[in-house]
Amino acid sequence: QVQLVESGGGLVQAGGSLRLSCAASGSIFSINDMGWYRQAPGNQRELVATITWLGIAKYADSAEGRFSISRVNAKNTVYLEMNSLKPEDTAVYYCYADGAWGKGTLVTVSS
Repeated sequence: QVQLVESGGGLVQAGGSLRLSCAASGSIFSINDMGWYRQAPGNQRELVATITWLGIAKYADSAEGRFSISRVNAKNTVYLEMNSLKPEDTAVYYCYADGAWGKGTLVTVSS
């Protein structure tokens, strides 16, 4: 079983940046897909970005051009660099890895 622990959330002003990290541990042989999802109050959980073992990344339209996902396979860690943050980016951000979910980290963007 894979455990995921996110870090890096917090409060930032609009236009600012944050970097989220997620470390995977447990019964890991190799993790193919890792990614980030988010859920704002009253909304469904939505995709932000994913990245494969080979480094192929996909982004939601809302994240394209502002966010960058990366991973270090040797550390079973995935990152999300978020720039030009907007108040509508406010949400709990969840790490995902091959069916496992982290508990989430809150990102709050003030206007």
